[in-house]
Amino acid sequence: MLPPAPTGGARPERPLPYLSAAELPDGLVLIPPPPAPGSAAEARDREAQSRALTLRGSPRWALATSDAELFTPGDTAALACAAGRQIDGTATPLTYRLLRRAGSDFSNSTVSTKNRYNRARPFMVNHQPSCTPSAEEVLRHNGSYPSGHSAMGYGWSMVLSELIPQRTTALVARGRAFGDSRRICNVHWLSDTEEGRVTATATFARLQASPAFAADLAAARNELASVPPIAPKRDCAAEAAALALQ
Repeated sequence: MLPPAPTGGARPERPLPYLSAAELPDGLVLIPPPPAPGSAAEARDREAQSRALTLRGSPRWALATSDAELFTPGDTAALACAAGRQIDGTATPLTYRLLRRAGSDFSNSTVSTKNRYNRARPFMVNHQPSCTPSAEEVLRHNGSYPSGHSAMGYGWSMVLSELIPQRTTALVARGRAFGDSRRICNVHWLSDTEEGRVTATATFARLQASPAFAADLAAARNELASVPPIAPKRDCAAEAAALALQ
């Protein structure tokens, strides 16, 4: 069974980032403008979106709906199967704190570019529903390019790969798929998710110079080495089957 769909409700406050706005890599320099109307790149985005729409109602759609939740108590558990252990505030509180703080940095890395281009999201263009209809009104006023979800998922996968290097392949693949869930959800174009990974990679490199990040990374590494792992609270076989649907 896949994780339940988001139910809404109160969200915890977004954690303070490690980096100030001035310390974040400049997304406007890192990535190009979004695909121009009528370009081959835009045609590629639209073709990828047409394929995504065929997955509506499938297990991959259900997983994408679950992946949509960010800054909630269960958000980091999306990488539990890839990590080979439960990752949340109860099972691994120090690792959870690290990921949530770094998640704010990965999300923030997309803001300047989103604001500059204010790209329309797929559901606004193709007039098909997203996997989170209750969020659509907010998303209409938040630029599509690049994807903050993609930046966070990919960034988390890099942080966890530092902590559990033997799981790197599975973690990075899941981090990439976490971002692609936004394409499946009809709220991001393919290029949005691709460039979100670029801003995440640059932000992860910049985090290496943060003493607070380094201290929390060391604490999380010690936690994962000393605390017996709790098995993922997800059906990892069902997740793998869903991820195989493209």
